Amino acid sequence: MSCNLLLIRHGETVDNVNRIMQGQTPGRLTDNGVEQARLLGKQLAHKHIDAFVSSDLKRAVDTCIEIAAPHFNGDKDKALAAIDQTKLLRERDWGSFTGRFIPDLKDAKWTDDIESQDDMLQRAAKFIDYIRRNYDGKTVAAVGHGIINKAIQAVFYSKEMRDIKKMDNAEIRRLSL
Repeated sequence: MSCNLLLIRHGETVDNVNRIMQGQTPGRLTDNGVEQARLLGKQLAHKHIDAFVSSDLKRAVDTCIEIAAPHFNGDKDKALAAIDQTKLLRERDWGSFTGRFIPDLKDAKWTDDIESQDDMLQRAAKFIDYIRRNYDGKTVAAVGHGIINKAIQAVFYSKEMRDIKKMDNAEIRRLSL
């Protein structure tokens, strides 16, 4: 069997708009980000989805609630209770770059506290294994973040991360695991 994975990036956040490196901070959706997630929930409302998985960071969980709610007659509490939250889907740990204005980092020297690409790719592979092991034969909507979602696709397609197109906020990519 295989798993149909709907890999989703969270809705727009305040830090996205302000070009702040969020990393593993909780983050907060903008009104536009909430609306993006609601629209995605409406788009997927009539699609069969067996499970909802999310990064445990607030911006991803809040997005996942909006996507899952239509599958629970709009009940956000039931949607939240149904979400499998995992640290495997967390955004890259940007260490001392976290909270900084992204354009200011253009020529910054990378510090040792930034999660390495190899570590992130290993985490992405563990996420794929986790989904295969726990959701075989299922359709799963999984809400993550831009860089970790890119790493997941790089592992899945056996490509370099630079060869994976950036995901927009509230964008879906479909993978058959």
